[in-house]
Amino acid sequence: MNTTSTHFVPPRRFEIYETTLSQVSMWEESFKNNGGIYAPNSIIIPTNGKPDSLSEDTSHGTPHKFDQEASTSRHPDKTQRRLAQNREAARKSRLRKKAYVQQLETSRLKLIHLEQELDRARQQGFYEGNRVDTNALGFSDKMSSGIVAFEMEYGHWVEEQNRQISELRTVLHGQVSDVELRLLVDNAMKHYFQLFRMKSAAAKIDVFYIMSGMWKTSAERFFLWIGGFRPSELLKVLLPHFDPLMDQQVLDVCNLRQSCQQAEDAVSQGMEKLQHTLAESVAAGNLGEGSYIPQIACAMERLEALVSFVNQADHLRHETLQQMHRILTTRQAARGLLALGEYFQRLRALSSSWATRQREPT
Repeated sequence: MNTTSTHFVPPRRFEIYETTLSQVSMWEESFKNNGGIYAPNSIIIPTNGKPDSLSEDTSHGTPHKFDQEASTSRHPDKTQRRLAQNREAARKSRLRKKAYVQQLETSRLKLIHLEQELDRARQQGFYEGNRVDTNALGFSDKMSSGIVAFEMEYGHWVEEQNRQISELRTVLHGQVSDVELRLLVDNAMKHYFQLFRMKSAAAKIDVFYIMSGMWKTSAERFFLWIGGFRPSELLKVLLPHFDPLMDQQVLDVCNLRQSCQQAEDAVSQGMEKLQHTLAESVAAGNLGEGSYIPQIACAMERLEALVSFVNQADHLRHETLQQMHRILTTRQAARGLLALGEYFQRLRALSSSWATRQREPT
């Protein structure tokens, strides 16, 4: 993989909120353009209406199919084996189809069960009092099924990531060609890009859910930045695992990290500006009057920009991974992806150990 100098265009400083929204729109459009998938048209090969094997031999006056039947009669065992193989293949195909249908039915039942649990939690409520917000989990009726579907999809994503990590670990400790290793690296990269698309769709349903990191473990939430990891800090953690690096690669990685920090600062300043304007919208008018419909309507309009901030942060993560992929060799990129995956595995293990720790009696 060729090593090239990496230069991010330093983002403008977020001095006013409108400038932030225009930059968000530009980065989001770029992210959408990079996500296109080319699907070639189907190729249809025409066939003759009458196969040659069934044509008659007019020179001798005897149909050719009788010669085939005679040949088949001379080899009955071969024909029986072919028939048995066809029956076995059909049986396996039916079993695979049945297993797939059962898996879909199981997933559907799990989704129904989770929705029922959410409805039951809303009906019971989590606090005492006459004016209880029974929507205690923060989901509206229209949002609950979409968020539950995201959690299930993210669970499958983590399982696939664990499988890819195990495969990378095995391959890096063995003998494998660069072509095979490049294929594994490309699949791992596409897997992260799939997560960004999943989050973008879920943010349109409930942006606070994505921002708060409720779908992640507690240790992962401790390092959360706008619904995910902070690219510059992750580069700092992973840099020792890229060795050995050429001098130009070290310079490129350092420049990339500096560009990431500048972009993160710009996005964070935009978030602070949004928080300030949102607080002003909610607190507008006289507090204590009991009527706040105009203020809530104004705040709702401003919250639409929050989805763009999530997409902008994920676009920065997307670009950081792609830039590292260009800077590193195939084997270095494989080691980096392995280190990245194991880092998140350790955070999840830390959360599990902390949750199940033995507590001293009070």
